Amino acid sequence: MRNFEFFDHTSDVGVRAFGDTLEEAFENSALAVFELMTDTSKVKAEREFKVEIDGLDMENLLYKWIESLLAEYDYSLTLFSRFQVKIDQDNLRLNGAAYGERFDPKIHERRTVVKAMTYHELEIKRNGRYIITFVVDI
Repeated sequence: MRNFEFFDHTSDVGVRAFGDTLEEAFENSALAVFELMTDTSKVKAEREFKVEIDGLDMENLLYKWIESLLAEYDYSLTLFSRFQVKIDQDNLRLNGAAYGERFDPKIHERRTVVKAMTYHELEIKRNGRYIITFVVDI
């Protein structure tokens, strides 16, 4: 089964991420964003970046999750290829970690620059599996 897919969107990129659990769908959402940026199979999980956030709702929690990863990339040029998420749905709290390494142009392909997560078309639904749809600004 696929973990994510991309869809065309005017001047941006749409993402659909899938998971058997909500946590897996959040992890695959992050993986899709970084796959837009580089070939994540070439990113070693050498560095851990921990994320602890609270949300107003599940969509806001996803937004903050992706934005925190993009902010860390902007700050440290760390690309991520592996993600681990635990979500407390009752309290709208996410504890997660992203694993990766600093961008090295000799190793990592430059693909699309992802500027930001957006709320445009942001939807989390469950139809057997979880399906998360969102658009990133490029």
